[in-house]
Amino acid sequence: MGKGEKPIRVLVVCTHNAARSQMAEALLRWMAGEAVEVYSAGTEPTAVHPLTIRVLEELGIHTGGLRAKSVEEFLGQTFDYVITVCDQARERCPVFPGGEQIHWSFPDPAAVEGNEEEKLEAFRQVRDALAQRLRLWVSVTLRDRQRGPVTHW
Repeated sequence: MGKGEKPIRVLVVCTHNAARSQMAEALLRWMAGEAVEVYSAGTEPTAVHPLTIRVLEELGIHTGGLRAKSVEEFLGQTFDYVITVCDQARERCPVFPGGEQIHWSFPDPAAVEGNEEEKLEAFRQVRDALAQRLRLWVSVTLRDRQRGPVTHW
């Protein structure tokens, strides 16, 4: 990040703020460091799912301080990007003026039924898919930011 440059503000939203958006928040903070200021929230927040914590810690990602939050906590704030990671949240997410709205649809790993290992595998698959999408997003977003606006053709 250049001197005096503000971090990119990102809000990641899903329904319960228990799995997908929590993973995206932690992954993005881990990948982009000080270049981003990232938060997550839910349209109907519950609690962070224990398997969310487990699959993040498998990668060595710090999970202290993760908590389920309502989008209402962030009303009135501005974000450069608001990313919804489930279809239901896309429909219910309030508008945050000034920010670019991005939608990525990921399955809810908490909805998977089965034994512990099958559930854990579902969380890993979503974590890895989010990580892949976020890696690409970070590389493009930070590259474009370093270039600055195009002033001539």
